[in-house]
Amino acid sequence: MPETIDIKLSVNGLAHELAVQANVTIADLLRDELGLTGAKISCDMQVCGACTVLVDGLAVSGCTYLAVDADGREVATVEGLARDGVLSPLQQAFIDHAAFQCGYCTPGMLMSATALLAENPSPSRAEVIAGIEGNICRCTGYLPIIDAVLQAAEAGAQR
Repeated sequence: MPETIDIKLSVNGLAHELAVQANVTIADLLRDELGLTGAKISCDMQVCGACTVLVDGLAVSGCTYLAVDADGREVATVEGLARDGVLSPLQQAFIDHAAFQCGYCTPGMLMSATALLAENPSPSRAEVIAGIEGNICRCTGYLPIIDAVLQAAEAGAQR
């Protein structure tokens, strides 16, 4: 069995101590070890954005970001957006605008938009487009998603 490395990280505010192999990605760790399946594995090449999670507030591709690099860091996933059973303003805006169809890209879109709104609480339409640029949607199209992010910004998505 390959050698493991001990890491400590926080995921959605919960501390974890885990032994991981050096080549395990954060997406695989989240999905396989912690049961957090919101980040989807699709392209496995950092192209589609379906696996996007936040590491210390920055959007990263979970399919290429190594779990060992998350040692000592805060990881946020789509599962952590709702608080006490209440959807975040961004999640609610996605519902209000029907900004999803199959839903496969939705977790990555939500996490990229969360990072954008944390950095820029009042983005322009062009800034929203740039902020979700690394996320591919094959079903919904981008207009409802952009409108949802703008609505969340107007509602003060950061609470």
